[in-house]
Amino acid sequence: MTSSSLTFAPIADLNDAFLSDRLHHVIDRKTKPIGALGRLEALAHRIGLVLRSEQPRLVDPQMVVFAGDHGLTARGVSAYPSDVTWQMIENFLAGGAAVSVLCRQHGVAMTVVDCGVAHDFTPRPGLQIRKVAPGTADCSAKAAMTPEQCEAAVRHGQDLVRGLPGNALLLGEMGIGNTSSASLLMARLTGESLDLCTGRGTGLSDTALVHKRAVLNEVLMRHPAAQSPLEALAAFGGFEIAQMVGAVLQAAAENRVILVDGFITTSAVLVAARLQPLVLQRCVFSHQSDEPGHVILLGHLKAQALLQLGLRLGEGSGAALAWPLLESACAILRDMASFDAAGVSDSESDAGQSQAQ
Repeated sequence: MTSSSLTFAPIADLNDAFLSDRLHHVIDRKTKPIGALGRLEALAHRIGLVLRSEQPRLVDPQMVVFAGDHGLTARGVSAYPSDVTWQMIENFLAGGAAVSVLCRQHGVAMTVVDCGVAHDFTPRPGLQIRKVAPGTADCSAKAAMTPEQCEAAVRHGQDLVRGLPGNALLLGEMGIGNTSSASLLMARLTGESLDLCTGRGTGLSDTALVHKRAVLNEVLMRHPAAQSPLEALAAFGGFEIAQMVGAVLQAAAENRVILVDGFITTSAVLVAARLQPLVLQRCVFSHQSDEPGHVILLGHLKAQALLQLGLRLGEGSGAALAWPLLESACAILRDMASFDAAGVSDSESDAGQSQAQ
């Protein structure tokens, strides 16, 4: 499969030397020693570049939880049955999940998307039905998706973002078995050993982890021709990851700040970045997950996560936890006084002049 039947909006290069220098100057002239706010300063600089402003403001943030089922779960690669996917979606919509609580706390709008869940949902506010099929195929027997299904899922993700307000997209996901898809995508697209890419997911025992790695190695060997990003995506799934790929590509084209959650959402960013590398300029990685492949994957993307809290829940929970840091970075850039405005002596200029007198 090639990308010829898919169209991607152009993504501008954010390496604007003038704006970058201006942002560094504004940050350095705040009433603090240079670099004293650490990585918050780098975060403010990145957001300023994405939003192309020395006074950036994040508006109408949108958490989107992409959900799908995986045929590979029939091979026993997860500690939970597939029914948990749709049951957790009901929990999201009822406001009882961790990501629901955190979004409510921080004023982030949340949308749940049925990308391909093996369940029929009653339509209601906060739920979008963009089902490609009721779950992917078992990729140990054949490709998880047909090329047409994969492309349809990517388009759904693009269309979804086009209809969302705001300038910030927070990525979340739900799908029993989707750490397996993420591990397979990572192994194929980075060349890392599958065992290094594969962890316990929802909490597998030692014996179950050995079984999961054996199954995934079997799957990887079954699809040797799936080498391009879209071919790998179709071979290994899932529908929720494919829709996230489309969402990331569209959000980047619209210069939205993209706040990435954990291992599965980062695997979607990996695919998107292999299609259009400039998406990474818009991505902020919220946390380093406890899934062992995540730190290695972040390294391949030359990314450093904001938080390291031992999280392994998914859902977008880490992105929701990190969201206030982005707001704080913008507030510092907009509202913190400069040495000149506050009449505070600068160690490099005013203080030196005082000593000379």
